Amino acid sequence: MKKFKERWEIKKNWQLFFPILGVVLLVYSSYKLSGIFFNRHEAPNIPYLVLLSAIFYFILLKFFLFCFNRLENKWIVDYKWEMIRIFIVFAITGTSSVFVSKPIMKFIGITKENLNIFVYWILYVIIGLIFYQILLITIAWIFGQYAFFRDFLKRLAKRIGLSRLVKEE
Repeated sequence: MKKFKERWEIKKNWQLFFPILGVVLLVYSSYKLSGIFFNRHEAPNIPYLVLLSAIFYFILLKFFLFCFNRLENKWIVDYKWEMIRIFIVFAITGTSSVFVSKPIMKFIGITKENLNIFVYWILYVIIGLIFYQILLITIAWIFGQYAFFRDFLKRLAKRIGLSRLVKEE
């Protein structure tokens, strides 16, 4: 445990919450991904489900550790454990924007039945991106990463040519 705390620069025990939450979310994501390969109407074969979940867990863990290593010098954070918190914010925001977009589109009256499927998906992506930005800042604030994501979105806006909308400090 001491080695783990040193690697992630964890100074206080409450900071262990984020690596633990990250592992729990990774296990859940692996389970959901492995469920794609089983028929919904039949009970899954438990040993195969567990094996496939373990394989996905290992692949996702290696991928995220690779991402941490690549982004460690690029993202400016005080402690390495904050990178886990940032990844959790991205994960929750991405999932939330998908769940928020569908009811909003129904409320507006946009459905697959009354629009061309191509137009429907373009509008779905546009509405999803709009709410993604709002949710990103909101969830970042909840997780204590507001400043990081505010600066992240400013840099992103400048890169895509919206620098006139970004207020300089």
